[in-house]
Amino acid sequence: MNVERAHGDGPRRGGILIAGGGTAGHVLPGLAVAAALVERGVVADRSDVHLVGSRRGVEVELVPGAGFGLTVLGGRGIQRRLTPANVVALVGLLAGFLRAFLLMVRARPRVVLSLGGYASIPCGLAAVVLRVPLVVAEQNAVPGAANRLLGRFARASAVSFVDTALPRPELTGNPVRAAIRSAVGTRSEARDRIGVDDRPLLVAFGGSLGARRINRAVADFVEGWRGGPLAVRHVVGARGWAAGEMATAVPAGVGYTAVAYEHDMPTLLAAADLVVCRSGATSVAELAVLGVPSVLVPLPGAPGDHQTANARHLAGSGGAVLLAD
Repeated sequence: MNVERAHGDGPRRGGILIAGGGTAGHVLPGLAVAAALVERGVVADRSDVHLVGSRRGVEVELVPGAGFGLTVLGGRGIQRRLTPANVVALVGLLAGFLRAFLLMVRARPRVVLSLGGYASIPCGLAAVVLRVPLVVAEQNAVPGAANRLLGRFARASAVSFVDTALPRPELTGNPVRAAIRSAVGTRSEARDRIGVDDRPLLVAFGGSLGARRINRAVADFVEGWRGGPLAVRHVVGARGWAAGEMATAVPAGVGYTAVAYEHDMPTLLAAADLVVCRSGATSVAELAVLGVPSVLVPLPGAPGDHQTANARHLAGSGGAVLLAD
């Protein structure tokens, strides 16, 4: 359970530490903030911003790919019940705190930004003990457990929705990556890039692993389509691809393409006429920025039912239709 450096040098003394991750919904906003700090001259260069995450999280791939340094902590999240696995997880959390504490003693960051997720807890608590200014960034309408804990000690809580219940809230919106901002208003160019003609384009996805109910519904829809010309880009996810959850009997007039993973989601979203997807905070924010209509299908059982709360905000503004799984 050692701290492992996944990319680059350790954090530069007096820089900015961004902690948390696990999922793209946490990591992408953190990378958007990191890039903005560099672009706006808040820091001298990328080495002044360092991210701390979990070795099981997507940050292991996304952060080095974006050119920022990353330190990963061992351990895993804790469930709200007493089990042997939870005892081990608690020991791991304590070890993570000690390592984060030593990391910050050496680096003395000027501020720590908590993104939520497992790795934000040891780093956030170490910041509190060392009296390093702490800011939490909450992407969802309903805050997660890590940010609810750390929000009590934070100088400010950067929230994406006006009714998010955290102390000292500042309504900032959810940071989106530059590739999404650059894609605004590029529908024609985006369609040319992905090879779609003038047919209406439906884009459907359910996350990196895929969403079985969305995949099955889209496949059934495509196979039963009897309307006019239609193009469909179906990102079924790794698990959905392995399970064969794509359409097979495709009617004439439907241009159907299924892939396990989409490497250029900003272009695909910019080209779309309608998107069907889950309502994670990053998806909701990116759809709102691009102005693409959507059918949002919240993930059942998400903590605090936060995906339903996210979807209701976009649906309430007329940008989406909320559909139960």
